Amino acid sequence: MYRKIIALVSVLTLSLLMTIAAVAETYPSRPITMVVGFGIGGSADRMTRSTVTFLSDALEVPVKVVNKKGAGTMLANNYLLRRPADGYTILGSTFSPYMPVSILMGGAKYSIDDFAFINAQWFDRDIIAVHKNSPYNTLPELVKAIKNNPKKISCAVVQGSSGHLMSALLLKEYGVPQENMNLVTYQSGGKARSAIAGNQVNFIIIGNEGSMGIKEFLKPLAFVDSKGSEKWNAPAVNDALKPLGYEVPLLSGSIRGFAVSKKFKEQYPERFDKLVQAFKATMTNKDVKKFLKRVNIGNEWTGPDEVDRLMKENYAAYVKYKDLLN
Repeated sequence: MYRKIIALVSVLTLSLLMTIAAVAETYPSRPITMVVGFGIGGSADRMTRSTVTFLSDALEVPVKVVNKKGAGTMLANNYLLRRPADGYTILGSTFSPYMPVSILMGGAKYSIDDFAFINAQWFDRDIIAVHKNSPYNTLPELVKAIKNNPKKISCAVVQGSSGHLMSALLLKEYGVPQENMNLVTYQSGGKARSAIAGNQVNFIIIGNEGSMGIKEFLKPLAFVDSKGSEKWNAPAVNDALKPLGYEVPLLSGSIRGFAVSKKFKEQYPERFDKLVQAFKATMTNKDVKKFLKRVNIGNEWTGPDEVDRLMKENYAAYVKYKDLLN
């Protein structure tokens, strides 16, 4: 009888331990924190807050949003990397240009390889535009004016952005000294857009999606991609530059999406896969995509491998041209 009792206790104990282990491995079993690298109301914040409700349904736990703005997203990036690598903290941010710039010029201690990207949801290509009352009607006219009228033409850009870099490349590739242009840098896209909408600067290079709200004040001269934009009635930048006989490298603009730490992916691959599948289910849901499109927010499913490739390619471009941002 004693042996039977011992055996029964052992079986019950083993069963209890297995149950506890199973509960411990259930993920997620509590709310997830989504940290945003910008303030409330910005593009990355709107993307995150518009997505988390649907993501919460897919994960079956609440997802709360916390804003950690400052230092070109370094505060949010460091916050993510310092949190326990257990999958309960996710980064929602504009990865490019801010992550490469913070590494190359901001003194960040992390690298691109410290992050495991889940998805790039929103790609925002740059538009090159003047105020609607501007005398310049084509990009060649504007570039020639910069060449022939040193310090007379002003350009609004966000400090360290792809637009900042493109403004330098437009002159460099045409052999025009950088000092010919009066470059006006801002810390936010909102302030830069206010400057061009108020006709305080001659032109701007900035994300086109975020500029839809001031579209009525703009005259687009070029779209920074290989195809141009019907929505803006703007030619591809290198097509626009053909009369001048030169081209510029095509930069990716803003890449917004979600990531976790690489340490989490390595330590909990099953949890990482579950997160990826939850994001995929959310971003391939027709109703979700319809909603996001209606509120002018990106709604693409890109996937971890492609985002990782894009970010490394993007980082390489910033390494190559970083001296132009000084």
